This record gives sequence, structure tokens and C-alpha cells, in this order.
Amino acid sequence: MSDIPNPIGAFDIFLRKKDLKIHSSKKDTLKKLSKKLAKKLFGKKFATKARAELSISEESSSVKPVAKVKAKKAAFQITWAANDIEVKEAQRLRYKVFAEEMGATLLQNSDGLDIDEFDPYCDHLLIRDQDTLKVVGTYRVLPPHKAQEIGRLYSDSEFDLSRLDHLRPNLVELGRSCVHKDYRSGAVIMALWSGLAQYMQKNGYEIMLGCASIPMADGGHYAASLYNSLTNEQMAPTEFHAFPRLALPLDKLNGGLEVDAPPLIKGYLKLGAKICSAPAWDPDFNTADLLTMLRLSEINPRYAKHFLGL
Repeated sequence: MSDIPNPIGAFDIFLRKKDLKIHSSKKDTLKKLSKKLAKKLFGKKFATKARAELSISEESSSVKPVAKVKAKKAAFQITWAANDIEVKEAQRLRYKVFAEEMGATLLQNSDGLDIDEFDPYCDHLLIRDQDTLKVVGTYRVLPPHKAQEIGRLYSDSEFDLSRLDHLRPNLVELGRSCVHKDYRSGAVIMALWSGLAQYMQKNGYEIMLGCASIPMADGGHYAASLYNSLTNEQMAPTEFHAFPRLALPLDKLNGGLEVDAPPLIKGYLKLGAKICSAPAWDPDFNTADLLTMLRLSEINPRYAKHFLGL
């Protein structure tokens, strides 16, 4: 673990619930905070999955009209791994998602864990189901003093970051983000981001950097089209550009398809993140990665109050 084993501890996400009257109409349901924000950040289709803020049984295919629900606790807990056992919970979830579900090529081990050399230097953010305490979402965070100790960022393996060298003292690197397949809703992603925002504020960091991955099941045409669809406002200034070490061959792909960004990247962009690179190909995960940078000072004001309390 890093020198900051548990910087903010556990806290409940967003609001403690009062008695809620839930109607069957989509309009009334979307008035709930998590669904409204999920819809804005990730899109209407993805937001319909953001049910975790309401204590509704997942076994039911519809919401009963005028049903009253009372919950004493929030749906999720945001915590930071405080020991090796908790780090392994994150590594086990990562293995299930990346290796078993996505087919990534990871180091083999008998415990079913995703482990690499960066893990001991990182702080590990955990999202737990409030009822079962199972880890259902995770990020790992490499703070600047630990990046200096190991001598590099993970992103250095995929990009030439020389134009960003002067930012390293105030930059944290995010990586290995994943959510359990049964919990993929806007609410879980927002829980992760809320934990990250609190971490940044508590430790006085300004910049988050990481590789946003695009699936390459179609050979890269979707990734090329997505990159080509980015606007000037979504790209970082030239002085903050990075350069892929193994670039996706954009000129050999159909980059003119009409595509929507994956929900996570869509959310990053709406928050105010900037894309710093053309896509790099990660052969181990078979993804196209975009180097993505978010400054706390540049978060979209619409969401700053929610995530930063501003």
C-alpha cells in the first residue's frame, strides 16, 4: 500500500434516504438524483440502469405504482483498501472483469487475481454493496510521490508523456477501473468518481490522468471513428498532447462511422476531461486507449457542486 492507506475512510454516497414515493412513470423516477445525473452524464439508455439508489428488487421487471420504500442506509459504501486482504478484493474483481469477461491477457496466478508491479504503490478505491459488503467497483490511484518512487506512470508504457513532465508533481494516475457486471449503472460510476474527487481534494492534487479504453471487437473501426468524431473543445491543447508508442493505424481503418462514445468516456467528457492523444493499441487488453486528463478546476460547473461540494 501507499503512504496514504485510507485517506478519506468510508462514507455513504450522495443522500441518506427518506421515505420515497415511487411512481411507475419514467418521468417521476428520473427525478431521483442518481438517475438524473446518470442520464446527463452517460445518456438516457445507460441511465435506465441506475436503479441502485432506490431500494427496488432487481427481480422485479417493473416498478409497482405508489410503492413506499424506506431505507436507512445508502446503497453503496465508498472506502479505500486498508490492508492486503482488501487490495486482493479489488484484484479479484479486476480479474473477473478483465480476464474472465473481456478475455484480457493477464499474468496467471492460482488465486484468480489481477496483479502487476504498480499495485503496491497505489491506493485502491473500493465500492461496496451496502447490504453484502461485496466489492462491486474499483479504481486504483497512483499518487505523485509513489510514481516518483517507482520511476514512472503506467501510461508511460503506452505513450510518450514528455510534454506532461512538468505536471507530474501535482498529477495522480487512475487505472484498472471496473464494475461488476451485475452493478453497471450510473450510480456505481458516480460513486467511484465521488470517491476520487474527495481523494483529490483531501490531498491537494489537481490533475487526474489515465487511459480511457475503447473496445476493439470490430478490429478498431469503432475506435477510429470515435476518435475522429472528437471536437476541438474535447481535445487538450497541443502543449499537453502525448504520443502513442503503438498507435492504432487510423489510416487503415474505417474512421467515418457514426458512433456514440462508451458511457464512461461520455461521462468523462461531460465532466470536462480532455483527450490528450490519438488512440494507442493495448494488445494485452485488446483495447484502443485514449490518454485522458481532467483538472479539478475545469470540471463542468453543472457537476462541480455534486462531486466537489462547490
